[in-house]
Amino acid sequence: MRKKDDEKKNCIKSAVMKLMLEEGFQGTSVSKIAKTAGVSPATVYIYYENKDAMLREIYKEYAEDTYQYLLDSLSLDMSGKEITAELIRRYYIFIIEHEEVFHFIEQYSSCPILHSSCGAMKGLSDLNNLLTDLKKREILNNYSNDNLYAILFSPVKFIAKKHDSSEIASERLEELISMVQRLILKD
Repeated sequence: MRKKDDEKKNCIKSAVMKLMLEEGFQGTSVSKIAKTAGVSPATVYIYYENKDAMLREIYKEYAEDTYQYLLDSLSLDMSGKEITAELIRRYYIFIIEHEEVFHFIEQYSSCPILHSSCGAMKGLSDLNNLLTDLKKREILNNYSNDNLYAILFSPVKFIAKKHDSSEIASERLEELISMVQRLILKD
């Protein structure tokens, strides 16, 4: 794609995210997206077949970017404590620095359109493989990956949403890391 095309597509993606967060899926039309993006409706259809496909593709791209962000700083030579601390800290930073993307992913993560046709995501598979490997290496307790996700990530959302002063949030985050490590790491 040419640079100009990338800019148009990015404008469309930003418009989709903004409008769907403000007005929901049903309240967001292709004409509103085009107007917000500063392009014609025909241009939107160059990039996306329809509104369902648009939501699927944009959601999947942002979700994959999130998983990649979480996994990029990890290595297999890290200890269990280092891995859990890094996952929790990175997720917190992601939520704070990419608030709109985070809310978009959260809002549409349970959307039926996505579950029926979004397909397997590489980032989720990589994270599952990491957790499974850590359990096989007896670094993590043998809990289901769904429960590990809940323990690792759900409390981080709560701390990030409160987002008091950075000092208070940092203290809460460090306390959370310690709690999670005691819960999920083998002795």
